[in-house]
Amino acid sequence: MDFENMTIWCWIIPLLVGAICGILGYLLGRGGDTTIDNSTELKLLEDINLRLQTDLDACDKKVSTSANLGASAASFAAGEAIASFPFDAAVAKAVLGKTIKQDDLKVVEGIGPKIEGMLKDAGIKTWKSLSKATVANCQKVLDGGGKRYQVHDPASWPMQCKMAYEGKWKQLLKWQDEHNHGKL
Repeated sequence: MDFENMTIWCWIIPLLVGAICGILGYLLGRGGDTTIDNSTELKLLEDINLRLQTDLDACDKKVSTSANLGASAASFAAGEAIASFPFDAAVAKAVLGKTIKQDDLKVVEGIGPKIEGMLKDAGIKTWKSLSKATVANCQKVLDGGGKRYQVHDPASWPMQCKMAYEGKWKQLLKWQDEHNHGKL
């Protein structure tokens, strides 16, 4: 055996194999660089979303129009204005276990006497008005009170007030029991 030629082959063979693997790796890696263009699917989905939103708006308008017509017809037939939900203090006391005054905002988890005063100063004096208020408006009232009141989360206040306004005391109590101090 010729050992001088063998040492040359020990260097040449691994170099050739390495070069071939490098070239193949480069060619395979370069061919896999494909960018997926989803712009047509995105446009299609945006169009579908727009159509669905338009249909939803039309349905909402139709429902509100028919509800307003129905309520107006019923109140007209009865000869009275559209009635609001009657407040029954006895039912509220029986469910909540404490005396509740009508439009007492403190019945809502997270609202105490100071925050109730701030809300009333801002023109939110009833359960109905707070149920229609936006969370952003409630947060503005809290922000106006300084850093001390910014820790409160008004996200559930309109919903809780709606339940109180509609006299859904069992539902309100259940919701308050299931949630951590009125936080969503």
